[in-house]
Amino acid sequence: MKVRLLHPERDEHCTSTLPPRLADLVEADLELGTVYTAMANGDDFLRGVAREVVLSSLEDPYIIEYRQNVLADCAANEEIVEQIYCITVDAGLAQRKIFLGGLLTRDPTSILRRAVSILEFLVENLKQLRTVRDAHSAAFQSDGFSQFWAMVRDQLDDAYLATLDDELAELELPRGTLLSAQIGQGNKGRQFRLHRSLRHRWWEKLTGSDHPGLGFTLDDRDQAGSEALSELAGRAINDAADAASQAADHIQGFFARLRFELGFYLSCLNLQHRLDRLGVPTCYPTPAPLGSLQWRFNELRDIALCLTTKNPVVGNTVAADGMRLVVVTGANEGGKSTFLRSLGAAQMMLQAGMFVPAESFTASVTAGVYTHFKREEDATMTHGKLDEELARMSAIADAIRPNCLLLCNESFASTSEREGSQIGRGVIDALTTASIGVVSVTHMFDLARSLYDRRDPGYLFLRAERRDDSTRTYRLAPAAPEPTSHGLDSFARVFGEPVRSTVGR
Repeated sequence: MKVRLLHPERDEHCTSTLPPRLADLVEADLELGTVYTAMANGDDFLRGVAREVVLSSLEDPYIIEYRQNVLADCAANEEIVEQIYCITVDAGLAQRKIFLGGLLTRDPTSILRRAVSILEFLVENLKQLRTVRDAHSAAFQSDGFSQFWAMVRDQLDDAYLATLDDELAELELPRGTLLSAQIGQGNKGRQFRLHRSLRHRWWEKLTGSDHPGLGFTLDDRDQAGSEALSELAGRAINDAADAASQAADHIQGFFARLRFELGFYLSCLNLQHRLDRLGVPTCYPTPAPLGSLQWRFNELRDIALCLTTKNPVVGNTVAADGMRLVVVTGANEGGKSTFLRSLGAAQMMLQAGMFVPAESFTASVTAGVYTHFKREEDATMTHGKLDEELARMSAIADAIRPNCLLLCNESFASTSEREGSQIGRGVIDALTTASIGVVSVTHMFDLARSLYDRRDPGYLFLRAERRDDSTRTYRLAPAAPEPTSHGLDSFARVFGEPVRSTVGR
């Protein structure tokens, strides 16, 4: 039985597209932990699912849209999906609920008895799933759920469920153990086989007639004989016990997979409800093919900021189709870093098959999102800031590949502007030449102006807006770099007065 709600052709085993250390940096830089917390809504399992799926970015627009449609189905039928999810949670508790003692026993009879009890418990869960399917499958429209419900219909039909009940009843050995064996070398038994118990006809039960055969009766005090018979029965039961245990593991694996995949969609709904309460608009983004350089959006917001501030968050509208490089400059505290985070988080959410906090969003899928944000001074004093920045960029260079996206926030600002600009140009030129998209927030006018002067049609320059009265709109607009970041505005805001020049005194 396959779930296939995350992928149309297989049960998707989500693995991060980034090396673990770089994945941790991306999560920290984009503040994805805040997003996971909102998705979890207090459930540690859902948090783990959300993280696992978000970090395993999809590169196929078809599969992204497949997930979006399943998510839309979940949103339209949330109570039903929660009902299914509760069934999966209950199935996951089968091992705990079925306690017959001796969990570590090697006795085949005990193993069989426990496996059968677990299977009986799980079969009831399968019947509950079938009941939900019969009552509600028509309400689902997505290809993912249509395929899932068809699987439930075909593999859990009445005949199959009745057969399961009969087989489990037989495995309880209600009429004792019927086995056969052969005598092997040294008069040792071999080829022990468990058989179905003989069913007595009704007249045999009335008359006491039975099949002819030889037999014997053990004395109640014959412990050695009892142990010998138990050993013989155990050798016949062993294969059945193994098969029953494997069957229980298979069904539990199915329910665990179903819980994981539904858990992702329910975590998305938790996030959606939170954003709805905050009045943040969302949309299902349009994924474009890998390498197509499509990038445009309306009123895109930083989702982490939306989840942590009580104030309305300003969105940004940008058209960047065909751009290999986007350079963001402008006033301090003008929303540049916030914009960069909003872009990275939205790209990650798009490639997970989620909605994004925007009125519209279209973007090419990437082969991976990487970040290179400024860091605080190394507390251990092992490395200088520039050494640390270069080491991180080296690790990124080792892992990044064509059609990836790199987000840089004040990279190489730890050295002089001249050196930082020189390093930045070298990195940007190498990456863009290798078909890697770059979005760079920088205060280094030398770097920004030198790139602007190239007049490359594949470069876009955005600047954080600043009004004449020094207030910030937190919006970005296409504009050439300026030689100032208006740091005096920040000074005046903190100290309450403008800086007075002391030159010539």
